[in-house]
Amino acid sequence: MSTVLNPPPTLRSFRSPTPRSPRLSMLLRSTTLSTAAALPVLTKLQHDCATPLPLLRNIADNMAADMRAGLAVDGGSDLKMILSYVDSLPTGHERGLFYALDLGGTNFRVLRTQLGGRDERVIDTEFEQVSIPQDLMSGTSDELFDFIASALAKFVKKEGGKFVLPNGRSRETGFTFSFPVKQTSIDSGILIKWTKGFSVSGTPGKDIVACLNEAMGRQGLDMRVSALVNDTVATLAGARYWDDDVMVAVILGTGTNACYVESVEAIPKLQGRKSTYGKTIINTEWGAFSNGLPLTEYDRAMDAESINPGEQLYEKTISGMYLGEIVRRVLVRMAETGSLFGKHIPEKLQTPFALGTPNISSMQQDTSEDLEAVGSILYEATGVDSNLDARKMVVEVCDTIAKRGGRLAGAGIVGILQKMEEDSKGVVFGKRMVVAMDGGLYEHYPQYKRYLKNAVAELLGPELSSHVVIEHSKDGSGIGAALLAATNSIYEH
Repeated sequence: MSTVLNPPPTLRSFRSPTPRSPRLSMLLRSTTLSTAAALPVLTKLQHDCATPLPLLRNIADNMAADMRAGLAVDGGSDLKMILSYVDSLPTGHERGLFYALDLGGTNFRVLRTQLGGRDERVIDTEFEQVSIPQDLMSGTSDELFDFIASALAKFVKKEGGKFVLPNGRSRETGFTFSFPVKQTSIDSGILIKWTKGFSVSGTPGKDIVACLNEAMGRQGLDMRVSALVNDTVATLAGARYWDDDVMVAVILGTGTNACYVESVEAIPKLQGRKSTYGKTIINTEWGAFSNGLPLTEYDRAMDAESINPGEQLYEKTISGMYLGEIVRRVLVRMAETGSLFGKHIPEKLQTPFALGTPNISSMQQDTSEDLEAVGSILYEATGVDSNLDARKMVVEVCDTIAKRGGRLAGAGIVGILQKMEEDSKGVVFGKRMVVAMDGGLYEHYPQYKRYLKNAVAELLGPELSSHVVIEHSKDGSGIGAALLAATNSIYEH
């Protein structure tokens, strides 16, 4: 078993040549003058993005080591390893009407669910999604939370049908907040910093629940936040409600994060804090991981121009907010050095984030002979006209970035499992282990998902990987937050 997870150091430093994909081989045989000039850019990109098995093993080892260092002391590693204060997970006995507010990116969701206990479980669920105006992402704290509370109040007014609040009760909500927070209790936490393109003033250093409570008060909304959770924690809770073998949850969407169930004995920085069940959920904040990542000049340039240079490097290589932007930067280089799209470079192509990850995913789904969809997407998103050879090269760039992202994400998952295996003295890999996955990137980008699963299988080998189930938990963070609100309700079920 150890030979699979821990190869000799000499192997870990080895980096094999980048194998050519069948598409690239075909492209080399049918190059035009413009695509031939751009080929060196593609070849170097594929070399710099290569993720051979020894490199992935090194990533997994580094992830496990950084997790352990982050559990030993605050600030011990890039990974914050934040205590969630979720010491008990939903059992299925929860009853009543509970809400959830899920804030984790450019949209937020409001949700309500009626729980019927062990026999009826989830009776019904409703949710709405609301887009956050761009100006509020860089506005003031009061402006953002007033907007959120107003949407929540409007949603509550539509309550009816199967959704019934028992007499004498105030409404309770779980608050999924997918940004780095220093949790101080199950219903309070201090915002460390904004990520994912947010730069709201007046919130860092404040209790995020107090910010929401004050905004709900200004809206006249009688509602109590009974659980503050990260989206990964909520996803784990939502998936665990149906499957007792869920031990890890990963979000791969606009941003990325992971959490897992940890024994309190393995957390030195707890300093005597007890858990009724002997276990708790740790929010890793793995987006900040950086140890050993294969970065390109495009990653470094994008990072340098970001609002948080030098931070969230793992997130910037594997999450949905950034994959399309990396591809765009590569295409600009190809257009400049190889005239891939003709002599003129459209201004739209030179606009940061003009090409989104949904664009590159859609281009990879185009199986037509002339790649018509690829041409249309390129023109609409970036303003470029393209011939067939240029489109083939664009698809190859998309695949290169998606492959690196998916395989690095898979290595991170194995790193978490490896850490759990080492601390549990060999019982993790001997039984069924479920990793709950949520997020639009994982759900809607099939090539990315395949690369992730393949990396996990390669790292663990056929026998061990047969016990690891990577399962999509759609909308898990929303229902999970409502379930944790129920678990921590001030009322008896």
